[in-house]
Amino acid sequence: MRILVVEDARDMNRLIVKTLTRAGYSVDGCYNGEEALVFLLGAEYDAIVLDVMMPRLDGYQLLRQLRDKGVDTPVLFLTARDAVADRVKGLNLGADDYMIKPFDFEELLARIRAMTRKRAGNRSNRFSLADLTVDIERRTAVRGGVEIPLLPKEFSILEYMIRNQGIVLSREQLENQIWNYEYSGSSNNVDVYISRLRKKIDSGHAVKLLHTLRGVGWVLKAEGDGEDA
Repeated sequence: MRILVVEDARDMNRLIVKTLTRAGYSVDGCYNGEEALVFLLGAEYDAIVLDVMMPRLDGYQLLRQLRDKGVDTPVLFLTARDAVADRVKGLNLGADDYMIKPFDFEELLARIRAMTRKRAGNRSNRFSLADLTVDIERRTAVRGGVEIPLLPKEFSILEYMIRNQGIVLSREQLENQIWNYEYSGSSNNVDVYISRLRKKIDSGHAVKLLHTLRGVGWVLKAEGDGEDA
């Protein structure tokens, strides 16, 4: 999943980005609302961690613009403003959650998981397809009762695909979700990771889950015929 952190205190911004990256997310960080609009025009995000008091365009103004444009990305306000009126204002503008600084990073991660699973229509941190189960909190994948050893990027791709199971995902969509703006690697990296992931989750199983639609993308599903690549 890809998360945008909008926080004008640079040390705090870097700390949040570092924590979320270690938790397996693809993360971009920026320092004011105007920068955030540029990031949001260039990529799709699964969640936004948003400070309230910022220069140029504050968190309330940014959220109002996003909701007016029909952007429904989950937003968690992270701010030192602890008055009830401030929390009510943020929630009424369309925020999904509100945390007061100082905060615990484990709670922040738990609230992000709760926001994103609610958007996906899932009540738990586990996603299943056939005999494959992916636990987002523990970052584990199990098929047929056997845990599958996955590299961080392989797990991130699998997580994105199982959240969107049955939907054909293009190379560009996967790149946008798994890598942040600082990424400058090879254009065939997605193909390499998909190939490795297919071997790990499908090898030895009669029912194949990861399918290729040549020239279009990849889809995670248990039924139908997919092309192997």
